[in-house]
Amino acid sequence: MGTSVHLNLLAEGTEHTVSATGAFSLTWLLVALPLLGAAVLLLGGRRTDRFGHLLGCATVLVAFVIGCVEFAAMLGRSSGDRSVTQHLYTWIPVGTFHVDVGFTLDQLSMVFVLLITGVGSLIHIYSIGYMAHDPDRRRFFAYLNLFVASMLLLVLADSYLTLYVGWEGVGLASYLLIGFWNENPTYAAAAKKAFVVNRVGDMGLSIAIMVMFATFGTVSIAGVSAGASQATSGALLAMGLLLLLGACGKSAQVPLQSWLGDAMAGPTPVSALIHAATMVTAGVYLIARSSAIYDASHGARIAVVTIGTVTLLFGAIIGCAKDDIKKALAASTMSQIGYMFLAAGLGPAGYAFAIAHLLAHGFFKADMFLGAGSVMHGMGDETDMRRFGGLRIPMALTFWTFVCGWLAIIGVPPFSGFFTKDKIIEAGLNDSWLVGLLAMLGAAITAFYMSRLVFMTFFGERRWESDRHPHESPAVMMAPVTILAAGSVVIGGFLILNNRLVDWLAPVVGTPPEGTERLSPAAVSVITLVLVAGGLFLAWQTYGAKPVPITAPAGGGLTRAARQDLYGDAFNEAVFMRPGQYLTRLLVFFDNRVVDGAVNGLAALIGGISGRVRRFQTGFVRTYALSMFAGAAIVVAAVVLVRI
Repeated sequence: MGTSVHLNLLAEGTEHTVSATGAFSLTWLLVALPLLGAAVLLLGGRRTDRFGHLLGCATVLVAFVIGCVEFAAMLGRSSGDRSVTQHLYTWIPVGTFHVDVGFTLDQLSMVFVLLITGVGSLIHIYSIGYMAHDPDRRRFFAYLNLFVASMLLLVLADSYLTLYVGWEGVGLASYLLIGFWNENPTYAAAAKKAFVVNRVGDMGLSIAIMVMFATFGTVSIAGVSAGASQATSGALLAMGLLLLLGACGKSAQVPLQSWLGDAMAGPTPVSALIHAATMVTAGVYLIARSSAIYDASHGARIAVVTIGTVTLLFGAIIGCAKDDIKKALAASTMSQIGYMFLAAGLGPAGYAFAIAHLLAHGFFKADMFLGAGSVMHGMGDETDMRRFGGLRIPMALTFWTFVCGWLAIIGVPPFSGFFTKDKIIEAGLNDSWLVGLLAMLGAAITAFYMSRLVFMTFFGERRWESDRHPHESPAVMMAPVTILAAGSVVIGGFLILNNRLVDWLAPVVGTPPEGTERLSPAAVSVITLVLVAGGLFLAWQTYGAKPVPITAPAGGGLTRAARQDLYGDAFNEAVFMRPGQYLTRLLVFFDNRVVDGAVNGLAALIGGISGRVRRFQTGFVRTYALSMFAGAAIVVAAVVLVRI
C-alpha cells in the first residue's frame, strides 16, 4: 500500500502540490485499523470471543489517538496549508475515466474524524457493559468496527466514487447492526426497511456521480469543486437535487425518514452510534463537502432549506406523541438533523453553524441515547416511559447526565444547544422571516417533547411493575456517559464563541456574510428562550405536575397522526409501494398474455401445421410410389398441355 502524501493548495484556481511528511502519512490507518478489527473478529470466529470486545475498542481508540496527533499537526500549519491528500493506489484507469483511491484530510474531514473516533470510542467502551451477557458480543463489536471504518472512509475520500464505497459500507453495517437480534422478525423487518429506504437515496447519489463525470470529466472532489463555476445551471441543479436525495436517505429527512424510528430495534449503543455521531450526519457532510455545487445553484439551496425546515417540524411533532423512550429520541434526531440541513442550505451563511450543531448533537444525543440504554438496563429492557417515573432517585447518575443532554438539546444557556441552535435560527431569520420563525417554533416544540420525556421518565410517581428493580449501571457504562454529558455542556460554547469553528472551516466552506442581521443575536436568543420556557412549562403542567396514566389516552387527530409517524409509512405505501405493485402486475400480465402469448401462439401454430403435414408421412412404400406416380403424371400432363 502506497503512503505517498502531498499537500494540496488551491490558489486562484490552480492546484499546487507540496510534499508533506510526518503525522499525515498515518491517515490511511484511520480506516485500516477498525477495518482490520472487523476482519479479525468476523474471520476469527469463536476463537476471538474472549478478547473480541477489547480488540474492537482498541482499534477505534488508536484511530482516535492518530486523529488527535494529526489535528495537532494541522494546528501547526497556516490556515491555507491544512488540506492534505494521501494517494494510496490507482483504482480505475479506463480511458478518460481515471479514479485513484486516496484520502483528503482537511478542516472539514478533521472534525468528522475526531467526532467519529472520539464518540465512537466511548460508545464502544459503553458496549462492553451493555452487551456483557450477549453470546454474540464479539460479532457486535465486529459490526461496530466495520461501521466506523466505513464512516471514516466516507469522510476522508478524495473522490465521490470512493465516498460512495464508504456510503454503501455504512448502509451495510447499519443493516447488520439494526438487525443484530434478527431472530426477532420485527427487528429483521426494521433492518430490511432501513436498507431498502436507504437504497432509494443511494440511487440519487449514484446518478449524481454519473452526472458529475458527464459534466466535468472527473469524479474527484477537487475537480468537481474547481469546475462547478463553469457548469450550466441545469447540470448544477440536477447534481444538487440528486445529492440531496442521497443525503435525505442517510440522514432520515423527509420524504425518506420512515426508517429511523424502526431502526430503534437495534441494541441501544447502535442507536447512539448511528443516530448521534455518524450515519445520520453523513447527509450533512455530503452537502457541506459539495458546497461548490450548492453555492452555484440557488434552486438546490432552496430545496435543502425546505427539506430541513419541514423535517425539523415533522420530527418534533412526532416526538410529542411517542411513549417509547428510544423512538422519542429518534424523532428528536430527525428534527435536529433538519436544523443542520436548514443551515447547510443557507450556503456560506450556515455551513459552519450546521457543522457546529452536528458536533454538539453528537455529544448530547449520544449522551441521551446511552442514558436511555442505562434506564433500560436498570428496568429490564423496558422502553415505555409510561412505566417509568421517579427514576431520578434510584438512578441518580443516569438522571444528572441525562439532564445535561436535555438542557443542551432544548437550548438552555450555557449548554451546547443554546449556542449552536440559536446561530442556525439567526441565519434562518437573516435569510427568510418564515424560515426563522418556523425554526423558533421547532425550538419551542423541542422543549416540550424533550421535557415530556424527562418528566415521564425521572419525575412523578413510580409506575413500574413490581418485578422491576431499577439500579444504576456499572462504571464501564456510566464513565462514557459522564464524558459525553460534560461535552454536552461545553462543546457548543467552545465552538461558537470567538468564531473558532467558523474560522477553522472558512478555507473549506467560506465565511458567513456580515451586515445581514434582521434581528440582533441578543433579541433572537431572548425570543427563543421565551418560547423554550413556554414549551418546558407546558410539559411540566401536563406531565410533571399531574399523574401520568399508564395507558395512553386516545388523543385527537394530530396525536393519532403523530403516533403513526404522521402517516409516513402510509404515504410511502400509497405513493410508491401500491403504484409499484400495480405496475408490476401490469408488466406480469403483459408478459404472460402478450409476450408469452405471442411466443406460445406461434409455437402452437407451427405444432398444428406439423401435425397435419405429418399425416402424409405414412411409412408405406406403396403410398410413396403412388405419390411419385401421381406427381409424374401431373408433370407429363402439364408438359403436353403446354405443347398443345
